[in-house]
Amino acid sequence: MPNRLARSQSLYLRKHADNPIDWYPWGDEALEKARNENKPIFLSIGYSSCHWCTVMEHEAFSDTVIADYMNERFVAIKVDREERPDLDSIYMQAVQIMGESGGWPLNLFLVPEDLVPFYGGTYFPIEPRYGRPGFLRVLQSICEIYYDRYQDIQDYKDQIVKNLHQINKMIPVPIISDEVLTNGIAKCAEVVTNRDYGTCFPMIPYANLLLRASRFEAANLESQTTILKDKSQQRGIDLALGGIFDHVAGGWHRYTVDHTWTVPHFEKMLYDNGLIMEYLANLWLSGLQEPAIARACELTATWLQREMLAEEGCFYASQDADSEGREGKFWVWSFAELKKIFSNTELDLLIKEFTISVNGNFEESNVLQRKKLGDLSPETEACLLKLFRRRYGEYSRPTDAFPVARSQDDIREIEWEGRVPPITDTKAITAWNALMISGLATAYRAFQNPIYKQLAVNAAKFILEHQWIEGHLQRINYEGQEAVAAQSEDYAFLIKALLDLHQALPENADFYLQQAIAIQAEFDRDFWDALSGGYFNTTSESSQHLLLRERNYQDNATPSPNGVAIANLVRFASVTGKLEYLDRAELALKRFGLVIANNPIACPSLLVAFDWFRNHTLVRTNPEQYAYLNQQYLPSVMLRIDQHLPSPDAIAMVCQGFACLEPATTPEICDRQLLRSTTRVGLNYSSSK
Repeated sequence: MPNRLARSQSLYLRKHADNPIDWYPWGDEALEKARNENKPIFLSIGYSSCHWCTVMEHEAFSDTVIADYMNERFVAIKVDREERPDLDSIYMQAVQIMGESGGWPLNLFLVPEDLVPFYGGTYFPIEPRYGRPGFLRVLQSICEIYYDRYQDIQDYKDQIVKNLHQINKMIPVPIISDEVLTNGIAKCAEVVTNRDYGTCFPMIPYANLLLRASRFEAANLESQTTILKDKSQQRGIDLALGGIFDHVAGGWHRYTVDHTWTVPHFEKMLYDNGLIMEYLANLWLSGLQEPAIARACELTATWLQREMLAEEGCFYASQDADSEGREGKFWVWSFAELKKIFSNTELDLLIKEFTISVNGNFEESNVLQRKKLGDLSPETEACLLKLFRRRYGEYSRPTDAFPVARSQDDIREIEWEGRVPPITDTKAITAWNALMISGLATAYRAFQNPIYKQLAVNAAKFILEHQWIEGHLQRINYEGQEAVAAQSEDYAFLIKALLDLHQALPENADFYLQQAIAIQAEFDRDFWDALSGGYFNTTSESSQHLLLRERNYQDNATPSPNGVAIANLVRFASVTGKLEYLDRAELALKRFGLVIANNPIACPSLLVAFDWFRNHTLVRTNPEQYAYLNQQYLPSVMLRIDQHLPSPDAIAMVCQGFACLEPATTPEICDRQLLRSTTRVGLNYSSSK
């Protein structure tokens, strides 16, 4: 008999509906039950496309002995981290304080009266293995501690809470030295380096900072080094050629499990794809006009249209790593299968371009990874189309809509023409849609492909019409029904996306600017810390049951909300001329000044915001020069069409902050002024330091 999670809109929660565990969603009912019955809370946080979450659901959470023990002695609560990133962030920090590395599924044991955790970890197997204890033994130990050594728990909890508040304690600084930008760039450059071991994540917030900072190398006439440029370009090449990219059908997987970018962890997340699309488009605009980059972006747009696009115009959240019970099965190819599909000549073509071998590189199968840059021949593309049709159906085309498997019922009931696909989580998340809108808007600037514009405009239209309701932004949309109040990342990323559309589509610039200004006003009203600056993760009303009201400043797979929000404020100040935006940006930067100076690796997006603050430049120009500039990579620059330039021969006015230079009369003069203006702090930076 299904448990109460069967009524949930969340796919992740519904995946646990048939567990014998008596799961509760997070809320008053579960919390009151735990307090009334004096039972410890077992809190489990994950998301639908998480591989190890799926493993634990099949193993420990489906075991009747474990379920009986837990149901009698605990109150079990399931949380979808994509619905509640605020809860996930706080409890992830708590687990890391306990000495665990963190990850998902995130499993903790809480004292019911104050919801403070006293033990936690990630994946727990049924039987002891991988150096982890068996889950039933963990439950038994927790009960012994909770009922027999409660005072020890109290002392431990006090330390957890103290450390949480210490981590989140931000003492404002009176001034931020310009040297923090130079030092922060150097530190973050160390992160964007291929290692000789371990996993490889896209790390786009770090790569983005390095790409921006590479302009300092170009402006520094004393240095011939191109370390930042080389590192940022290499990251883009790895993403375009590596097995992390689906070379048959488009879209990036979450990360690779090896240092050679070959074998991915196969789930596809919308946020990764939006961030990578924007990054690769910016690389193209910066001068790396590599065909593999253009191909990757184009294929990803077809993947979005085919598999991730709701009829209303928004994008789905993610696709699972597993299909038919096996990780990666939908995406990989055995050598025997390739021999059946292709002639010897065709297979030789593929082997020339991709990593293919008899033994394979992942569980006796092959993940395709390109061997070199450049165009693929028409014959090679024809071979990839054969693989596409083997996967999706004999007569399928890359631009055809593909049926979405929303559940295991769909997997069983739909007659799949090709392979059985993974399950797609069809909820639309405002923040993640916004990241994809930014990626598409930038790709439109780079490649001028109208499909990028259409997809971005339609997704923004959906959010503005369906997720922004009576002055309150909503985070989630389930099949046309809005749900869950928006958090700071939803506001910050959406405002950035609207500003990116404002720049990419000058014909509709006023509309997107006014929408962004209105949402910013709501963001300021409900999230701004009026005492000392910065944005809280949640509104005061939504902070019920939270251990603290956090201000997120750290970058993870996605940029920090405060980093993006502060950059947005500077951009508003540039295009509107209103100093109150700049004052607010400065106050927020001072709020995070110590972490920017002392721990820059934690916050590359705050360094990007500081770069905007110190180097922001406005270009007032005519439509022709606007079109020219809009196809360049110009970090820290906002463009505005001005039909009333000061002289007939002027093509642009470059304004450093709020002081404009002499009118530029040629594109060359404008380019020189822009380089000088956007590197006025950091001009003497040398990447060899």
